[in-house]
Amino acid sequence: MRIAVDAMGGDSGVGVVVAGVARFILQGDMDVEIVLVGDSERIERELSAQGRLPVPPRIEHAPEEIQMEESAATASRRKRDSSIARGILLQKEKKVDAFVSAGNTGAVVATSLLSLGRLPGVRRPAIATFVPNEGNGFLLLDVGATKECKPGDLVQFGQMGAVYAERIMGRENPRVGIVNIGVEESKGNELTRGAYPLFQTSGLDFVGNVEWEGMFQGKVDVAVCDGFVGNVVLKFAEAMVEMIFGSIRKEMAGRPAAKLGALLMKPTLQPLKHKLSWEEYGGAPLLGIDGICIICHGRSSPLAIANAVRTASRFVKYDINKEIGRKLRSYDEVTVE
Repeated sequence: MRIAVDAMGGDSGVGVVVAGVARFILQGDMDVEIVLVGDSERIERELSAQGRLPVPPRIEHAPEEIQMEESAATASRRKRDSSIARGILLQKEKKVDAFVSAGNTGAVVATSLLSLGRLPGVRRPAIATFVPNEGNGFLLLDVGATKECKPGDLVQFGQMGAVYAERIMGRENPRVGIVNIGVEESKGNELTRGAYPLFQTSGLDFVGNVEWEGMFQGKVDVAVCDGFVGNVVLKFAEAMVEMIFGSIRKEMAGRPAAKLGALLMKPTLQPLKHKLSWEEYGGAPLLGIDGICIICHGRSSPLAIANAVRTASRFVKYDINKEIGRKLRSYDEVTVE
């Protein structure tokens, strides 16, 4: 399979993305060909610093770059030779099977919709991200693609998320819930109250409304919300994890007894840190588009980039879009205006 990677995306520059691609290649998946998209001169310079790779990536030159602070809609229309536009075009032309980017999320979403379009029957796309909890984690969507939703959109998010949970996460008959401020059916706003009865006839294993306590205790496999709520919650959760581990490091500094205790606790703390780190789970797929786009955190490290490429390869391997289309047709019909 062939996977295009946006070499210009991310806050840390080309070097981090190239290092992540090199890390993926060195881990030995010879069935994947990587195409690095961006400024060829800068990519070649960073590749040379990685030494000899067993399967060197191919380079697709794209002279323009969409910055993080740029308007997504404007940049998508004007910068037709950007690394994002060129990478997604490669997929539209069937020259690659998937696209991975840590660049401007809005631009990736807008360009994907313009170039690839939506899967039949899908009104709005959703970014789905894996969130660890006390059990085996759950899928949260949308986390930023569609900020203004209708009740039927949430149902489709749940249906698409259920396919992801079943095929990628290995959850049989995934439990789906609505992110809400209470578990009662009457709780929430117009969006969540309107979605509740639609979920009841959706063909999903609907468990009702869920609060964060329930999600982190493992009561759902898929939690749905609009993109504004999901993005705020995700960034808050990431910041909390970083704050907790940062506080532990500060408390240990200059205190020999604390350092000794941390050394004894290392076999427990290290796996916990890996479990809670978003870098371990790679990028988040943009579900609902007629293609495969994996969106990475802007602060992605080489580890996160390598894991995002791995996520893309699994989407291609299991033909998730075909499965989503089949599942949507098999579910009881839900009106999406």
